[in-house]
Amino acid sequence: MIKCVILDDEPFAHQVLEHYIAETPGLVLAAGYRNAVEAFEYLGKHKTDILFLDIEMPLVNGITFLKALPNPPKTIFTTAYKQYAFEGFELDAVDYLLKPFSYDRFIKAVAKTGCLTKPAEAVSGTIIIKDKEGLLNLKQQEIIYIEGCKDYVKIITNDKTHIIYHTLKGILERLDPLIFTQAHRSYIVNKTYVNRIQDDNLILSNQSFVPIGKVYKKELISKMK
Repeated sequence: MIKCVILDDEPFAHQVLEHYIAETPGLVLAAGYRNAVEAFEYLGKHKTDILFLDIEMPLVNGITFLKALPNPPKTIFTTAYKQYAFEGFELDAVDYLLKPFSYDRFIKAVAKTGCLTKPAEAVSGTIIIKDKEGLLNLKQQEIIYIEGCKDYVKIITNDKTHIIYHTLKGILERLDPLIFTQAHRSYIVNKTYVNRIQDDNLILSNQSFVPIGKVYKKELISKMK
């Protein structure tokens, strides 16, 4: 488990981070403090993987606190003030989260620590795509299958088809490997929507047929089991 510690004087900030940590597989909240002295004592005695550290706090600010740590853990600053960003990165902070921040932004910061074993988007359960209407935060579970077509891919959901400029290989690397698998050189499928394997085709829940490539058939059937 990835042990996290929060040091922030704001109760609401603790609530947000506690919720985000609880929602992220592999992360566990080891301790939370509003007092820098208590946090300093804890970090000196316990192994910590990630420290979420506020900057503007009474008595000791976060930058001074981090400088005083003899063996600081991987640190993500969480603050409402932009002006400290440069100094924070000078201290080798992993990332700088400007409050208020979303869960997806939180996940990307955690991914930079190198502690997560899955891609950030796989953990968050979403994927950010850019189609003709702009940026869209799409839930991976809503994707039925993806078709590669030269320089772009078609992402098919129950209610819409999104066309984006991307490679099929690049999209696959961003998806949760426990849910998605490549069935053909031009197709990626969400296993939860597969109703039947019929000869060299997959029949999906929306009645679509997806071909199975010979190269991918053995691994596909193994994953379906």
